[in-house]
Amino acid sequence: MRQIVLDTETTGLNAATGDRLIEIGCVELMNRRLTGRHLHFYVNPERDIDEGAIAVHGITVEFLADKPRFAEVVHDIRAFVQDAELIIHNAQFDLGFLDMEFQLLGLPPFRQHVGNVIDTLREARQMFPGKRNSLDALCERLGIGNAHRTLHGALLDAELLAEVYLAMTRGQDSLVIDTLDSNSGQGGVVTTADLSRLTLPVLRATDEEQQAHLALLKGLDKASGGKTVWQDDPAEAPGTLAA
Repeated sequence: MRQIVLDTETTGLNAATGDRLIEIGCVELMNRRLTGRHLHFYVNPERDIDEGAIAVHGITVEFLADKPRFAEVVHDIRAFVQDAELIIHNAQFDLGFLDMEFQLLGLPPFRQHVGNVIDTLREARQMFPGKRNSLDALCERLGIGNAHRTLHGALLDAELLAEVYLAMTRGQDSLVIDTLDSNSGQGGVVTTADLSRLTLPVLRATDEEQQAHLALLKGLDKASGGKTVWQDDPAEAPGTLAA
């Protein structure tokens, strides 16, 4: 499965009132492994940046003066995320800005170019109800080092979010562990075993094994002063362990 972890920085908080995207960062996961591929652009918004936004990300109009307009990078962005599952923290915010940028260029909404969207903020609120679930808070809670993050930055935040997502969703989803070949850095091939025709043998306990087990149960019952609850008298049910 190809997933793209995405983050943006903007001139302000509301795309509907004219705020624009000024940075986008994406990192690629293939079958839950970071591939090393990423996409990163600073974008000239052709407008001022709110002082409050500058305090968050440190990006100024002067820095962006020689950077490309969104129209110059939109096709690279679209090609990189095409049909992938997106992972975004507070997804509605980033998607709102990207949809608006696509709309200003007369293009179909950004969301039409991607697959499913996972909002890690929503997932975190379900996993850690009543707690702070900012990216910094999740990094601290999940043991992910972010001491180098003094300001927000789209690519750095996307890299941190990838680690947060993998930590939040860590676990074995099936009896078959997927393995990637040595080319996993370029998007490896998943190898799994076909268990559809496998018949598992049933090994039944012998009479001797059953009697030994019943003797053990009696010993436990005696040691507890007759307070065990699994059965009134194990000796009266010698066949219960045969299955």
